[in-house]
Amino acid sequence: MDIQRYLQHIAFDATPRVDLDTLQRLHHRHMLAVPFENLSIIYHEGIDLREQALFDKVVNRRRGGFCYELNRLFAALLQQLGFTVAAVSGEVRARDGSFGPPYDHQALIVTLDQPYLVDVGFGDAFLTPLTLDDTPQPQASGTFYLERDGDYFYLQRRNGDRTSHAKTLYRFTLQPRAFEEFDAMCHYHSHSPQSGFTQRLVCSRPTADGRITLSDNKLIITADHRRTESTLHDEQQRRAALLRYFAISL
Repeated sequence: MDIQRYLQHIAFDATPRVDLDTLQRLHHRHMLAVPFENLSIIYHEGIDLREQALFDKVVNRRRGGFCYELNRLFAALLQQLGFTVAAVSGEVRARDGSFGPPYDHQALIVTLDQPYLVDVGFGDAFLTPLTLDDTPQPQASGTFYLERDGDYFYLQRRNGDRTSHAKTLYRFTLQPRAFEEFDAMCHYHSHSPQSGFTQRLVCSRPTADGRITLSDNKLIITADHRRTESTLHDEQQRRAALLRYFAISL
């Protein structure tokens, strides 16, 4: 991996150190620069989880990916910079309140003075790492909490204080997992007709003042808490939006 090219791609222009400030800035810059997207699945390009293939896709071809790709590559960057990183298995909460199977989502734990939840592959979630406690952690994308119940940590987001409605995003344990343990669920999510990733296109990234999302043929732009939505009428318009808003050329 060419570390300098990776750092340049995410516009990280400081000297990286093994400390919390660097971790926070790397995480934030990565979220802004690398979109969460499933274009390789929708357009049948295939998913290649080898490190060099991920680097080529994200850095050289200026693409994004989903959790199994983005967190795996980000973990490789952090490890080469000297951070202590472990992959953990997340179980995403469904609309009916149930949770997905083990390895449904891949997240990271980075240990410094304490463990931090790191995740650049979930889409619309936290922009900088979270501490593993139930104190409110406000960010531009919401206020996040980690509630613990036994071995499980539940990642929750509220748009207000503790009296407002909490949305649970996923749960996880601190059991370290080998990256290869996620391969079967990655194959499921990229091939099964039951997987949400095979059913509709999504490409999304946060911006300095909001978020831009392409969901099938809907382009949604949020800026300064104002949301606009437009419909794209054909594949040509969709590809033009990918190029204009995400610098992605298929």
